[in-house]
Amino acid sequence: MFIAIVLFILAGLAEIGGGYLVWLWLKDAKPLWFGIAGSLVLVLYGILPTFQSFPSFGRVYAAYGGVFVALAVLWGWLVDRKAPDLYDCLGAAVCLIGVSIMLWAPRHG
Repeated sequence: MFIAIVLFILAGLAEIGGGYLVWLWLKDAKPLWFGIAGSLVLVLYGILPTFQSFPSFGRVYAAYGGVFVALAVLWGWLVDRKAPDLYDCLGAAVCLIGVSIMLWAPRHG
């Protein structure tokens, strides 16, 4: 379970970080290398989930979506300096509960 969580966090940081670099390049007129670096990091994001031990692509990506929501709220707080409000935190918590149910609920068959 620890490895799964670490992979979800790394994939989330790669997606958000790569997207952020592309954002800076296109929206804030940063140098081209920001866009190239961001694109390479986004490729890494596409590779990281393949290391998950869960057999279902759909389940892994659906669960990752919940982790992404929580990480995006944290990114906004720590990098963009936009403090999350109660509803941001509550929504992220609901997403993480959903992820836990999807990945670790006992299944039969």
